[in-house]
Amino acid sequence: MINVFIDEFTPCLKDNKTGELVQTEVLRIGRKSFLKKYNEKNGWYVNWDELLDENEVYALVVEGSVDIQGLVALHKDDCAKAVYVTWMCASPENNHQINQETKYKGVGGHLFAIAAKKSIEWGYDGMLYGFAADKPLLEHYMMVFNAEFIGIQHPFHFLIDEENAKKITEVYTYEWTDDKI
Repeated sequence: MINVFIDEFTPCLKDNKTGELVQTEVLRIGRKSFLKKYNEKNGWYVNWDELLDENEVYALVVEGSVDIQGLVALHKDDCAKAVYVTWMCASPENNHQINQETKYKGVGGHLFAIAAKKSIEWGYDGMLYGFAADKPLLEHYMMVFNAEFIGIQHPFHFLIDEENAKKITEVYTYEWTDDKI
């Protein structure tokens, strides 16, 4: 399920109070014990530790920290020749559905850029698909990313093709680290 809002296209995260751009990094999370604290009870929609069994989980963090601003769980789908975005959500403090005033702008777009980059690395040329949490988010992704409605496996099933995924990766900047938590 994808539950992020694309609030602003910004190469880095933008602090909502100061307007300052904050550099980011992407970390791969491989330990269930670390992910246990990111769960349904505290605003992360799902128990993220359970997603590690069949997915790779990546965290968007403020550079030089493990201050997680968003998480994305990705699954290689060789049959579809695309990345399946199993789950994607911003931290509760960056979630428009939980907080009127979020800490940072740009989290949602960064998470999509991570998915697109992994799709390219895995040989799918950026192709990715998933399920929006609701109809307004589906329409939002269609408007912002030119996502295509598929609706085969879920009423809000969508696809972002290679061309549009490439555009996403060109907007957002972050450092990939070799660190794995």
